[in-house]
Amino acid sequence: MHLLSASSVCVLLFIALLCQASALETVIGLYGETVEIPCNNVHIKAEDVKITKWKYDKGSAQSEGLLIMDKNQSISITATDEYRDRISMAPNSSLLLSAAKLTDQRAFICMVVTREDITEYPVNVVIYKTPAGLEISDKVEELEIGKLTKLGTCIAQDSNPAANITWLKNNKPLVADDKDIFIQTSVLVDPVTGLSTTSSTLEYSAEKEDTDAEFTCSTQHAMGSVLVSSPVTFTVTYSTENIILQVIAQDPLVEGDNVSLKCVADGNPPPTSFTFHLKGESVRMENTNTYTITNVSRDATGEYKCSLTDNPALVASAFITVNYLDINLNLSGNIVKSVGEALDLNLQTHASGEVKVSWTKDNVKLDKQPKFTKLTFSDSGHYVCTVTMGLLSQTGSFDLVVEGAPVIRRLSKQRGIDGQHKVLICEAEGSPKPAVTWSINGTSFDESPFMNGKITHKITVVPTANLTVTCSVTNDFGTDTKTLKVSSYQSDENDQTKLVVGVVVSLLVATVVVGLVGCVYMKKSKQGSWKTGEKENGSSEEEKKLEEKVEENSQKAEV
Repeated sequence: MHLLSASSVCVLLFIALLCQASALETVIGLYGETVEIPCNNVHIKAEDVKITKWKYDKGSAQSEGLLIMDKNQSISITATDEYRDRISMAPNSSLLLSAAKLTDQRAFICMVVTREDITEYPVNVVIYKTPAGLEISDKVEELEIGKLTKLGTCIAQDSNPAANITWLKNNKPLVADDKDIFIQTSVLVDPVTGLSTTSSTLEYSAEKEDTDAEFTCSTQHAMGSVLVSSPVTFTVTYSTENIILQVIAQDPLVEGDNVSLKCVADGNPPPTSFTFHLKGESVRMENTNTYTITNVSRDATGEYKCSLTDNPALVASAFITVNYLDINLNLSGNIVKSVGEALDLNLQTHASGEVKVSWTKDNVKLDKQPKFTKLTFSDSGHYVCTVTMGLLSQTGSFDLVVEGAPVIRRLSKQRGIDGQHKVLICEAEGSPKPAVTWSINGTSFDESPFMNGKITHKITVVPTANLTVTCSVTNDFGTDTKTLKVSSYQSDENDQTKLVVGVVVSLLVATVVVGLVGCVYMKKSKQGSWKTGEKENGSSEEEKKLEEKVEENSQKAEV
Protein backbone atom coordinates (compact mmCIF):
# COMPACT_ATOMS: atom_id res chain seq x y z
CA MET A 1 0.00 0.00 0.00
CA HIS A 2 1.16 3.54 -0.77
CA LEU A 3 1.12 6.20 1.99
CA LEU A 4 0.03 9.72 1.01
CA SER A 5 0.74 12.76 3.14
CA ALA A 6 -2.95 13.62 3.28
CA SER A 7 -6.27 12.87 1.72
CA SER A 8 -5.82 15.93 -0.49
CA VAL A 9 -3.98 13.94 -3.21
CA CYS A 10 -6.85 11.53 -3.61
CA VAL A 11 -9.37 14.31 -3.58
CA LEU A 12 -7.47 16.23 -6.27
CA LEU A 13 -7.40 13.18 -8.51
CA PHE A 14 -11.09 12.67 -7.95
CA ILE A 15 -11.86 16.30 -8.80
CA ALA A 16 -9.72 16.08 -11.94
CA LEU A 17 -11.72 13.11 -13.12
CA LEU A 18 -14.96 14.98 -12.59
CA CYS A 19 -13.66 18.07 -14.40
CA GLN A 20 -12.57 15.95 -17.33
CA ALA A 21 -16.05 14.60 -17.65
CA SER A 22 -17.88 17.77 -16.75
CA ALA A 23 -19.18 18.05 -20.31
CA LEU A 24 -20.43 14.48 -20.23
CA GLU A 25 -23.40 12.92 -18.53
CA THR A 26 -22.25 11.40 -15.23
CA VAL A 27 -23.53 8.26 -13.61
CA ILE A 28 -22.66 7.49 -9.99
CA GLY A 29 -22.33 3.87 -9.05
CA LEU A 30 -21.74 2.17 -5.75
CA TYR A 31 -18.67 0.07 -5.24
CA GLY A 32 -19.33 -3.67 -5.66
CA GLU A 33 -22.85 -3.19 -7.03
CA THR A 34 -24.26 -3.18 -10.58
CA VAL A 35 -24.13 0.13 -12.43
CA GLU A 36 -26.65 0.90 -15.17
CA ILE A 37 -25.13 3.17 -17.84
CA PRO A 38 -27.86 4.65 -20.09
CA CYS A 39 -27.70 4.98 -23.88
CA ASN A 40 -29.31 8.33 -24.60
CA ASN A 41 -30.82 7.48 -28.01
CA VAL A 42 -34.39 8.31 -27.19
CA HIS A 43 -34.71 10.55 -30.25
CA ILE A 44 -33.93 7.64 -32.58
CA LYS A 45 -36.72 5.28 -33.52
CA ALA A 46 -36.04 1.66 -32.62
CA GLU A 47 -36.85 0.41 -36.15
CA ASP A 48 -34.18 2.72 -37.57
CA VAL A 49 -31.41 1.27 -35.42
CA LYS A 50 -29.20 -1.21 -37.26
CA ILE A 51 -26.47 -1.70 -34.63
CA THR A 52 -25.93 -0.66 -31.03
CA LYS A 53 -22.41 -0.95 -29.75
CA TRP A 54 -20.86 -0.26 -26.31
CA LYS A 55 -17.22 0.56 -25.84
CA TYR A 56 -15.07 2.35 -23.23
CA ASP A 57 -12.37 5.00 -23.43
CA LYS A 58 -8.92 3.56 -22.81
CA GLY A 59 -7.28 6.98 -22.97
CA SER A 60 -4.87 8.36 -25.53
CA ALA A 61 -7.80 8.60 -27.99
CA GLN A 62 -8.23 4.85 -27.94
CA SER A 63 -11.33 2.81 -27.17
CA GLU A 64 -12.12 -0.83 -26.55
CA GLY A 65 -15.27 -2.60 -27.62
CA LEU A 66 -17.49 -4.34 -25.13
CA LEU A 67 -20.57 -5.73 -26.85
CA ILE A 68 -22.74 -5.33 -30.01
CA MET A 69 -26.47 -5.75 -30.57
CA ASP A 70 -27.78 -6.07 -34.16
CA LYS A 71 -31.19 -5.13 -35.50
CA ASN A 72 -32.51 -8.57 -34.56
CA GLN A 73 -31.71 -7.88 -30.86
CA SER A 74 -28.92 -10.39 -30.96
CA ILE A 75 -26.12 -9.45 -28.56
CA SER A 76 -22.48 -10.38 -29.01
CA ILE A 77 -19.83 -9.74 -26.35
CA THR A 78 -16.66 -8.55 -27.97
CA ALA A 79 -14.67 -7.70 -24.83
CA THR A 80 -11.63 -9.80 -24.23
CA ASP A 81 -10.43 -8.20 -20.97
CA GLU A 82 -11.83 -8.35 -17.40
CA TYR A 83 -15.10 -6.75 -18.57
CA ARG A 84 -16.11 -9.89 -20.49
CA ASP A 85 -17.79 -11.53 -17.48
CA ARG A 86 -19.21 -8.33 -15.94
CA ILE A 87 -21.21 -6.75 -18.78
CA SER A 88 -24.67 -7.22 -20.27
CA MET A 89 -27.28 -5.07 -22.04
CA ALA A 90 -30.67 -4.07 -20.74
CA PRO A 91 -33.79 -4.02 -22.99
CA ASN A 92 -33.50 -0.22 -23.19
CA SER A 93 -29.95 -0.58 -24.55
CA SER A 94 -28.34 0.49 -21.24
CA LEU A 95 -25.03 -1.13 -20.35
CA LEU A 96 -25.16 -3.15 -17.11
CA LEU A 97 -21.81 -3.28 -15.37
CA SER A 98 -21.68 -5.62 -12.34
CA ALA A 99 -19.30 -5.62 -9.35
CA ALA A 100 -18.31 -2.02 -9.88
CA LYS A 101 -14.68 -1.13 -9.16
CA LEU A 102 -12.73 2.09 -8.94
CA THR A 103 -11.07 1.15 -12.26
CA ASP A 104 -14.52 1.53 -13.80
CA GLN A 105 -14.30 5.29 -13.32
CA ARG A 106 -14.01 6.23 -17.00
CA ALA A 107 -16.12 7.19 -20.03
CA PHE A 108 -18.33 4.53 -21.58
CA ILE A 109 -19.63 5.22 -25.11
CA CYS A 110 -22.87 4.03 -26.65
CA MET A 111 -22.60 4.04 -30.51
CA VAL A 112 -25.86 3.83 -32.47
CA VAL A 113 -25.75 3.03 -36.21
CA THR A 114 -28.72 3.87 -38.42
CA ARG A 115 -29.19 3.84 -42.17
CA GLU A 116 -28.41 7.53 -42.38
CA ASP A 117 -25.87 8.16 -39.55
CA ILE A 118 -23.61 6.95 -36.75
CA THR A 119 -24.08 8.66 -33.33
CA GLU A 120 -22.05 8.27 -30.12
CA TYR A 121 -23.33 8.99 -26.59
CA PRO A 122 -20.46 9.14 -24.03
CA VAL A 123 -21.33 8.68 -20.31
CA ASN A 124 -18.88 9.29 -17.46
CA VAL A 125 -18.97 6.76 -14.57
CA VAL A 126 -17.94 7.62 -11.00
CA ILE A 127 -17.79 4.95 -8.26
CA TYR A 128 -18.46 5.85 -4.62
CA LYS A 129 -17.85 3.78 -1.52
CA THR A 130 -18.70 4.69 2.09
CA PRO A 131 -16.16 3.70 4.75
CA ALA A 132 -16.39 0.11 5.90
CA GLY A 133 -16.38 1.34 9.49
CA LEU A 134 -15.36 4.10 11.86
CA GLU A 135 -13.62 3.33 15.12
CA ILE A 136 -11.18 4.82 17.62
CA SER A 137 -8.09 2.71 18.21
CA ASP A 138 -4.85 3.05 20.15
CA LYS A 139 -6.77 4.68 23.01
CA VAL A 140 -4.80 6.04 25.93
CA GLU A 141 -5.72 4.68 29.37
CA GLU A 142 -5.89 8.05 31.16
CA LEU A 143 -5.45 11.76 30.56
CA GLU A 144 -3.46 14.04 32.81
CA ILE A 145 -4.59 17.62 33.29
CA GLY A 146 -2.47 20.11 31.39
CA LYS A 147 -0.39 17.45 29.62
CA LEU A 148 -0.67 17.04 25.84
CA THR A 149 -1.47 13.36 25.33
CA LYS A 150 -2.22 11.21 22.30
CA LEU A 151 -5.86 10.36 22.96
CA GLY A 152 -6.33 7.89 20.09
CA THR A 153 -6.62 7.37 16.34
CA CYS A 154 -9.88 7.39 14.39
CA ILE A 155 -9.82 5.14 11.29
CA ALA A 156 -12.23 5.24 8.31
CA GLN A 157 -11.45 2.19 6.15
CA ASP A 158 -11.89 1.58 2.42
CA SER A 159 -13.80 4.56 1.07
CA ASN A 160 -13.94 6.56 -2.08
CA PRO A 161 -13.41 9.41 -2.10
CA ALA A 162 -11.19 9.48 1.02
CA ALA A 163 -13.13 10.28 4.22
CA ASN A 164 -12.78 13.59 6.06
CA ILE A 165 -12.77 12.91 9.82
CA THR A 166 -14.01 15.28 12.52
CA TRP A 167 -13.28 14.80 16.25
CA LEU A 168 -16.01 15.65 18.77
CA LYS A 169 -16.22 16.05 22.55
CA ASN A 170 -19.73 15.69 23.95
CA ASN A 171 -21.03 16.04 20.37
CA LYS A 172 -19.24 19.36 19.82
CA PRO A 173 -16.49 19.50 17.13
CA LEU A 174 -12.90 19.93 18.26
CA VAL A 175 -10.81 22.39 16.27
CA ALA A 176 -7.02 22.19 16.22
CA ASP A 177 -5.44 25.21 17.90
CA ASP A 178 -1.80 24.03 17.93
CA LYS A 179 -1.82 24.45 21.70
CA ASP A 180 -4.18 22.14 23.52
CA ILE A 181 -5.60 20.33 20.47
CA PHE A 182 -3.50 18.78 17.67
CA ILE A 183 -5.09 16.74 14.86
CA GLN A 184 -2.97 14.86 12.29
CA THR A 185 -4.58 13.14 9.27
CA SER A 186 -3.15 10.65 6.78
CA VAL A 187 -4.58 8.59 3.89
CA LEU A 188 -3.54 5.11 2.71
CA VAL A 189 -4.58 3.98 -0.80
CA ASP A 190 -4.88 0.27 -1.54
CA PRO A 191 -2.93 -0.38 -4.75
CA VAL A 192 -5.24 -3.22 -5.70
CA THR A 193 -8.70 -1.78 -4.99
CA GLY A 194 -7.79 1.92 -5.07
CA LEU A 195 -9.86 2.45 -1.90
CA SER A 196 -8.63 4.94 0.68
CA THR A 197 -8.23 4.46 4.45
CA THR A 198 -8.14 7.71 6.43
CA SER A 199 -6.48 7.88 9.84
CA SER A 200 -6.88 10.89 12.17
CA THR A 201 -4.84 11.12 15.38
CA LEU A 202 -5.95 13.46 18.22
CA GLU A 203 -3.53 14.89 20.77
CA TYR A 204 -5.37 16.57 23.62
CA SER A 205 -4.60 18.50 26.80
CA ALA A 206 -7.29 17.57 29.32
CA GLU A 207 -9.10 19.67 31.92
CA LYS A 208 -10.92 18.66 35.11
CA GLU A 209 -14.22 19.07 33.31
CA ASP A 210 -13.23 16.30 30.90
CA THR A 211 -13.96 13.67 33.54
CA ASP A 212 -16.73 11.48 32.04
CA ALA A 213 -16.60 13.49 28.78
CA GLU A 214 -17.46 11.42 25.68
CA PHE A 215 -15.11 11.59 22.70
CA THR A 216 -16.22 10.46 19.23
CA CYS A 217 -15.17 10.89 15.62
CA SER A 218 -17.43 11.22 12.59
CA THR A 219 -17.34 11.50 8.82
CA GLN A 220 -19.90 12.54 6.21
CA HIS A 221 -19.53 10.79 2.88
CA ALA A 222 -20.15 12.36 -0.51
CA MET A 223 -23.30 10.23 -0.74
CA GLY A 224 -24.65 12.13 2.29
CA SER A 225 -24.46 9.37 4.87
CA VAL A 226 -22.94 10.20 8.28
CA LEU A 227 -20.93 7.73 10.31
CA VAL A 228 -20.17 8.23 14.02
CA SER A 229 -17.86 6.07 16.09
CA SER A 230 -18.80 4.58 19.43
CA PRO A 231 -18.09 7.07 22.25
CA VAL A 232 -15.08 6.58 24.50
CA THR A 233 -14.34 8.07 27.92
CA PHE A 234 -11.07 8.48 29.73
CA THR A 235 -9.89 8.68 33.30
CA VAL A 236 -8.65 12.20 33.92
CA THR A 237 -5.90 12.37 36.52
CA TYR A 238 -4.89 15.43 38.50
CA SER A 239 -3.17 16.14 41.76
CA THR A 240 -5.03 17.15 44.92
CA GLU A 241 -5.55 20.88 45.28
CA ASN A 242 -8.15 21.05 48.04
CA ILE A 243 -9.28 18.91 50.95
CA ILE A 244 -12.18 19.24 53.36
CA LEU A 245 -12.85 17.57 56.70
CA GLN A 246 -16.38 16.21 57.03
CA VAL A 247 -17.94 15.44 60.42
CA ILE A 248 -20.36 12.50 60.26
CA ALA A 249 -22.46 12.20 63.42
CA GLN A 250 -25.96 12.33 64.81
CA ASP A 251 -27.56 15.73 65.26
CA PRO A 252 -27.27 16.73 67.98
CA LEU A 253 -24.02 15.00 68.89
CA VAL A 254 -24.26 14.04 72.56
CA GLU A 255 -22.10 12.21 75.03
CA GLY A 256 -21.84 8.50 74.32
CA ASP A 257 -22.30 8.87 70.54
CA ASN A 258 -19.75 7.97 67.87
CA VAL A 259 -18.40 10.56 65.44
CA SER A 260 -16.51 9.93 62.18
CA LEU A 261 -14.01 12.32 60.62
CA LYS A 262 -13.76 12.01 56.83
CA CYS A 263 -10.96 13.71 54.91
CA VAL A 264 -12.12 14.31 51.32
CA ALA A 265 -9.55 15.26 48.65
CA ASP A 266 -10.31 16.46 45.10
CA GLY A 267 -7.39 14.63 43.44
CA ASN A 268 -7.84 11.81 40.93
CA PRO A 269 -6.92 9.19 41.76
CA PRO A 270 -7.68 10.18 45.35
CA PRO A 271 -4.87 9.99 47.89
CA THR A 272 -4.76 6.90 50.08
CA SER A 273 -2.80 8.13 53.10
CA PHE A 274 -4.09 10.73 55.55
CA THR A 275 -3.04 12.11 58.92
CA PHE A 276 -5.73 13.05 61.44
CA HIS A 277 -4.71 15.60 64.05
CA LEU A 278 -6.75 14.89 67.16
CA LYS A 279 -6.61 16.63 70.51
CA GLY A 280 -3.05 16.03 71.63
CA GLU A 281 -2.14 13.34 69.10
CA SER A 282 -1.82 12.57 65.37
CA VAL A 283 -3.05 9.36 63.77
CA ARG A 284 -1.98 8.14 60.32
CA MET A 285 -4.57 6.22 58.29
CA GLU A 286 -3.64 4.14 55.24
CA ASN A 287 -6.06 3.14 52.45
CA THR A 288 -8.92 4.94 54.15
CA ASN A 289 -9.89 8.57 54.58
CA THR A 290 -12.03 8.09 57.70
CA TYR A 291 -11.27 8.05 61.42
CA THR A 292 -13.95 7.25 64.03
CA ILE A 293 -14.07 8.46 67.62
CA THR A 294 -16.27 6.23 69.79
CA ASN A 295 -18.21 7.04 72.93
CA VAL A 296 -17.42 10.75 72.88
CA SER A 297 -17.56 12.89 76.00
CA ARG A 298 -17.94 16.62 76.49
CA ASP A 299 -14.16 16.85 76.71
CA ALA A 300 -14.00 15.89 73.01
CA THR A 301 -15.33 19.31 72.03
CA GLY A 302 -12.72 21.20 70.01
CA GLU A 303 -10.99 21.65 66.65
CA TYR A 304 -9.85 18.68 64.59
CA LYS A 305 -7.66 18.61 61.47
CA CYS A 306 -6.60 16.31 58.68
CA SER A 307 -3.82 16.54 56.09
CA LEU A 308 -2.24 14.53 53.29
CA THR A 309 0.57 12.36 54.57
CA ASP A 310 2.72 13.21 51.55
CA ASN A 311 1.75 16.91 51.63
CA PRO A 312 1.37 18.09 55.25
CA ALA A 313 0.90 21.68 54.10
CA LEU A 314 -2.52 20.79 52.66
CA VAL A 315 -4.71 20.91 55.80
CA ALA A 316 -8.45 20.99 56.51
CA SER A 317 -10.14 21.56 59.87
CA ALA A 318 -13.55 21.26 61.53
CA PHE A 319 -14.93 22.10 64.95
CA ILE A 320 -16.81 19.44 66.88
CA THR A 321 -19.24 20.29 69.67
CA VAL A 322 -20.38 17.52 71.99
CA ASN A 323 -23.69 18.73 73.38
CA TYR A 324 -24.58 18.12 77.02
CA LEU A 325 -27.26 19.30 79.42
CA ASP A 326 -27.16 18.77 83.18
CA ILE A 327 -29.66 20.03 85.75
CA ASN A 328 -29.65 19.97 89.54
CA LEU A 329 -32.95 20.56 91.34
CA ASN A 330 -32.58 20.69 95.11
CA LEU A 331 -36.10 19.31 95.66
CA SER A 332 -37.39 15.90 94.60
CA GLY A 333 -39.93 13.30 95.64
CA ASN A 334 -42.55 14.21 98.25
CA ILE A 335 -42.00 17.41 100.21
CA VAL A 336 -44.23 17.92 103.29
CA LYS A 337 -44.20 21.35 104.92
CA SER A 338 -46.35 23.29 107.38
CA VAL A 339 -48.44 26.22 106.31
CA GLY A 340 -46.67 29.54 106.84
CA GLU A 341 -43.17 28.06 106.53
CA ALA A 342 -40.64 29.04 103.86
CA LEU A 343 -39.26 26.58 101.28
CA ASP A 344 -36.03 27.11 99.37
CA LEU A 345 -36.26 26.14 95.67
CA ASN A 346 -33.02 26.15 93.65
CA LEU A 347 -32.44 24.98 90.05
CA GLN A 348 -28.92 24.84 88.59
CA THR A 349 -28.14 24.11 84.91
CA HIS A 350 -24.87 23.19 83.22
CA ALA A 351 -25.03 23.00 79.42
CA SER A 352 -22.99 23.44 76.23
CA GLY A 353 -25.33 26.15 74.97
CA GLU A 354 -28.17 28.46 75.90
CA VAL A 355 -31.03 26.78 77.76
CA LYS A 356 -34.73 27.49 78.21
CA VAL A 357 -36.53 26.71 81.48
CA SER A 358 -40.28 26.21 81.92
CA TRP A 359 -42.38 25.23 84.96
CA THR A 360 -45.74 23.56 85.38
CA LYS A 361 -47.91 22.92 88.41
CA ASP A 362 -50.43 20.11 88.10
CA ASN A 363 -49.90 20.24 84.28
CA VAL A 364 -50.69 23.97 84.15
CA LYS A 365 -47.88 26.18 82.83
CA LEU A 366 -46.48 28.78 85.22
CA ASP A 367 -45.18 32.19 84.16
CA LYS A 368 -41.96 31.82 86.13
CA GLN A 369 -40.17 29.71 88.70
CA PRO A 370 -42.27 29.49 91.88
CA LYS A 371 -41.14 31.08 95.16
CA PHE A 372 -42.22 29.81 98.56
CA THR A 373 -41.48 32.55 101.11
CA LYS A 374 -44.61 31.76 103.12
CA LEU A 375 -46.37 28.54 102.21
CA THR A 376 -50.11 28.41 101.80
CA PHE A 377 -52.40 25.46 101.28
CA SER A 378 -52.80 26.47 97.62
CA ASP A 379 -49.05 25.90 97.07
CA SER A 380 -49.62 22.16 97.34
CA GLY A 381 -49.26 20.33 94.03
CA HIS A 382 -47.04 18.44 91.56
CA TYR A 383 -44.28 20.69 90.17
CA VAL A 384 -42.25 19.91 87.04
CA CYS A 385 -39.39 21.93 85.58
CA THR A 386 -38.33 21.30 81.96
CA VAL A 387 -34.93 22.50 80.72
CA THR A 388 -34.28 22.42 76.95
CA MET A 389 -31.30 23.15 74.74
CA GLY A 390 -32.12 22.62 71.10
CA LEU A 391 -33.28 19.00 70.83
CA LEU A 392 -31.94 18.06 74.25
CA SER A 393 -34.25 18.09 77.25
CA GLN A 394 -34.03 17.34 80.99
CA THR A 395 -36.79 17.42 83.61
CA GLY A 396 -37.01 17.56 87.40
CA SER A 397 -40.06 17.29 89.63
CA PHE A 398 -41.32 17.18 93.18
CA ASP A 399 -44.64 16.91 95.01
CA LEU A 400 -45.33 19.58 97.62
CA VAL A 401 -47.81 18.99 100.42
CA VAL A 402 -48.56 21.92 102.75
CA GLU A 403 -50.15 20.77 106.01
CA GLY A 404 -51.85 22.72 108.77
CA ALA A 405 -54.92 23.20 110.90
CA PRO A 406 -58.07 23.98 108.88
CA VAL A 407 -59.42 27.49 108.61
CA ILE A 408 -62.93 28.49 107.53
CA ARG A 409 -62.42 31.27 105.02
CA ARG A 410 -66.08 32.01 104.44
CA LEU A 411 -69.46 30.94 105.79
CA SER A 412 -72.41 32.20 103.76
CA LYS A 413 -76.01 31.53 102.77
CA GLN A 414 -78.18 32.04 99.71
CA ARG A 415 -81.86 31.61 98.91
CA GLY A 416 -82.89 28.52 96.99
CA ILE A 417 -84.55 28.69 93.59
CA ASP A 418 -88.02 28.01 95.05
CA GLY A 419 -87.63 30.81 97.62
CA GLN A 420 -88.27 28.46 100.56
CA HIS A 421 -85.01 26.52 100.73
CA LYS A 422 -81.75 28.01 101.84
CA VAL A 423 -78.26 26.86 100.81
CA LEU A 424 -75.54 27.16 103.45
CA ILE A 425 -71.95 27.30 102.13
CA CYS A 426 -68.85 26.58 104.21
CA GLU A 427 -65.50 27.31 102.44
CA ALA A 428 -62.38 26.09 104.24
CA GLU A 429 -58.67 25.43 103.80
CA GLY A 430 -56.50 22.86 105.49
CA SER A 431 -54.37 19.80 104.94
CA PRO A 432 -54.81 16.94 105.25
CA LYS A 433 -58.37 17.18 104.03
CA PRO A 434 -60.58 18.48 106.85
CA ALA A 435 -63.88 16.87 107.82
CA VAL A 436 -66.86 19.24 107.66
CA THR A 437 -69.77 19.05 110.10
CA TRP A 438 -72.90 21.18 110.56
CA SER A 439 -75.01 21.83 113.62
CA ILE A 440 -78.16 21.30 111.57
CA ASN A 441 -79.37 18.54 109.32
CA GLY A 442 -80.02 19.39 105.68
CA THR A 443 -82.02 17.86 102.88
CA SER A 444 -79.01 17.49 100.58
CA PHE A 445 -75.23 17.70 100.77
CA ASP A 446 -72.66 18.78 98.13
CA GLU A 447 -68.89 18.69 98.58
CA SER A 448 -66.35 19.99 96.06
CA PRO A 449 -63.16 18.01 95.18
CA PHE A 450 -60.32 18.63 97.63
CA MET A 451 -57.73 20.55 95.62
CA ASN A 452 -54.80 22.73 96.66
CA GLY A 453 -55.88 22.41 100.30
CA LYS A 454 -59.34 23.88 99.59
CA ILE A 455 -62.77 22.37 100.10
CA THR A 456 -66.30 23.78 99.78
CA HIS A 457 -69.25 22.13 101.53
CA LYS A 458 -72.93 22.96 100.88
CA ILE A 459 -76.15 21.88 102.59
CA THR A 460 -79.74 22.77 101.74
CA VAL A 461 -82.16 23.47 104.63
CA VAL A 462 -85.78 24.61 105.14
CA PRO A 463 -85.72 26.57 108.41
CA THR A 464 -89.05 26.79 110.28
CA ALA A 465 -87.73 29.26 112.84
CA ASN A 466 -84.85 31.63 113.26
CA LEU A 467 -81.74 29.79 114.36
CA THR A 468 -77.93 29.92 114.54
CA VAL A 469 -76.05 27.35 112.42
CA THR A 470 -72.46 26.23 113.10
CA CYS A 471 -69.94 24.88 110.55
CA SER A 472 -66.94 23.00 111.95
CA VAL A 473 -63.84 21.79 110.05
CA THR A 474 -61.40 19.33 111.62
CA ASN A 475 -58.18 17.50 110.70
CA ASP A 476 -55.17 16.09 112.52
CA PHE A 477 -53.81 19.57 113.22
CA GLY A 478 -56.89 21.24 114.72
CA THR A 479 -60.43 22.53 114.39
CA ASP A 480 -62.08 25.77 113.25
CA THR A 481 -65.71 26.82 113.79
CA LYS A 482 -67.94 29.62 112.52
CA THR A 483 -71.63 30.42 113.04
CA LEU A 484 -74.29 31.89 110.81
CA LYS A 485 -77.78 33.21 111.67
CA VAL A 486 -80.50 31.72 109.52
CA SER A 487 -84.08 33.03 109.64
CA SER A 488 -87.25 31.18 108.76
CA TYR A 489 -89.19 31.86 105.54
CA GLN A 490 -92.04 33.81 107.41
CA SER A 491 -89.54 35.97 109.29
CA ASP A 492 -87.84 36.81 106.01
CA GLU A 493 -91.14 38.03 104.55
CA ASN A 494 -91.88 40.28 107.58
CA ASP A 495 -88.38 41.64 107.53
CA GLN A 496 -88.67 42.39 103.84
CA THR A 497 -91.98 44.24 104.34
CA LYS A 498 -90.55 46.38 107.13
CA LEU A 499 -87.50 47.07 105.02
CA VAL A 500 -89.53 48.22 102.01
CA VAL A 501 -91.77 50.54 104.11
CA GLY A 502 -88.75 52.04 105.82
CA VAL A 503 -87.05 52.71 102.52
CA VAL A 504 -90.13 54.39 101.03
CA VAL A 505 -90.67 56.69 104.07
CA SER A 506 -87.00 57.65 104.06
CA LEU A 507 -87.15 58.57 100.38
CA LEU A 508 -90.26 60.74 100.84
CA VAL A 509 -88.68 62.67 103.73
CA ALA A 510 -85.55 63.16 101.65
CA THR A 511 -87.59 64.52 98.75
CA VAL A 512 -89.39 67.13 100.96
CA VAL A 513 -86.12 68.29 102.48
CA VAL A 514 -84.51 68.68 99.10
CA GLY A 515 -87.51 70.70 97.84
CA LEU A 516 -87.40 73.16 100.78
CA VAL A 517 -83.68 73.65 100.38
CA GLY A 518 -84.17 74.34 96.71
CA CYS A 519 -86.76 77.03 97.30
CA VAL A 520 -84.62 78.84 99.84
CA TYR A 521 -81.65 78.66 97.54
CA MET A 522 -83.55 80.09 94.57
CA LYS A 523 -84.83 82.97 96.67
CA LYS A 524 -81.37 83.85 97.88
CA SER A 525 -80.02 83.62 94.37
CA LYS A 526 -82.51 86.19 93.07
CA GLN A 527 -81.80 88.60 95.90
CA GLY A 528 -78.10 88.37 95.28
CA SER A 529 -78.65 89.12 91.61
CA TRP A 530 -80.58 92.33 92.43
CA LYS A 531 -77.91 93.50 94.77
CA THR A 532 -74.92 92.86 92.60
CA GLY A 533 -76.47 93.61 89.26
CA GLU A 534 -75.50 90.10 88.01
CA LYS A 535 -77.27 88.73 85.01
CA GLU A 536 -79.89 86.12 85.63
CA ASN A 537 -78.15 83.64 83.35
CA GLY A 538 -76.01 82.39 86.20
CA SER A 539 -79.05 81.97 88.46
CA SER A 540 -80.77 80.05 85.73
CA GLU A 541 -77.88 77.58 85.46
CA GLU A 542 -77.88 77.03 89.22
CA GLU A 543 -81.61 76.40 89.12
CA LYS A 544 -81.08 73.74 86.46
CA LYS A 545 -78.48 72.00 88.61
CA LEU A 546 -80.82 72.08 91.60
CA GLU A 547 -83.65 70.64 89.53
CA GLU A 548 -81.39 67.83 88.34
CA LYS A 549 -80.53 66.94 91.95
CA VAL A 550 -84.21 66.92 92.92
CA GLU A 551 -85.04 64.70 89.96
CA GLU A 552 -82.21 62.32 90.87
CA ASN A 553 -83.45 62.01 94.46
CA SER A 554 -86.99 61.40 93.21
CA GLN A 555 -85.75 58.51 91.03
CA LYS A 556 -83.96 56.98 94.02
CA ALA A 557 -87.13 57.28 96.06
CA GLU A 558 -89.07 55.41 93.37
CA VAL A 559 -86.45 52.59 93.42
